[in-house]
Amino acid sequence: MVRMFCMAAAWLCLALVPLRAAPDDDPRAVLEPAVEAAGGEAWLNPSTLYLAGHAVFYAPDSATPRSTADDYRMWRAMNPNRTTAHGADGKVRITARSGDRLMFEVGYDGTTTWTEKGVMPKDQADAYWASNFGFGIIREALGTGFTLERAPDRDVGGHPVALIRVISPDGATTLFGIDRQSHYIRYMGFVTPRGFHERHYDDFIRLPSGWVQAREVTLYYNGVKANTVFWRDVKVGEPIDPALFAPPETGAQR
Repeated sequence: MVRMFCMAAAWLCLALVPLRAAPDDDPRAVLEPAVEAAGGEAWLNPSTLYLAGHAVFYAPDSATPRSTADDYRMWRAMNPNRTTAHGADGKVRITARSGDRLMFEVGYDGTTTWTEKGVMPKDQADAYWASNFGFGIIREALGTGFTLERAPDRDVGGHPVALIRVISPDGATTLFGIDRQSHYIRYMGFVTPRGFHERHYDDFIRLPSGWVQAREVTLYYNGVKANTVFWRDVKVGEPIDPALFAPPETGAQR
């Protein structure tokens, strides 16, 4: 009887002791190799990023493409101390053209959001960026003020990925999927005003600097494909004229 009591007490003590996370269940152990695979320091601290290629856009009620931008470009000036996951950050400009026709243009100069039609009201701008910005926060995720959690794993495009949650200091949650074999970042997902947003990344290349870029990025909202971007040109850390990000009425000729 005494022996049974002692065994029961021992089991109770074990149950009350917090279990250490196994390496596979440790989010830092998932994220740290992903940072190294993406390019390490070169990837963590870019000053600028320029991407050019083409993009295919889909209508939500059709299986066929709605339109194609044969000239699709993005310029970014990065904020090295980002803490906001899904808001406008740094500086950005995106242009989409079909032949000589401008399909759309959107930019943010650090204060003002604008399109080819003029300055966007702040409430609309906040909703727009909240539905689109998100990837860059993973560069800050190992820093102070961020919380990392594991989530159930899944496949993305036939590739097994380890899923982690990055909770930024502003309380926003972003899911990232890390390829179990290459450690490349293949997936991102977060809640937006437009619905649940997901991105699938594929066709990775490595620049001489070590920077790894996904040349194929597909965006989904509520499970429906919205567009796929195919990047052709990648430039990291090259100077960008600040006037490029300015609103139309004050910026350089477009």
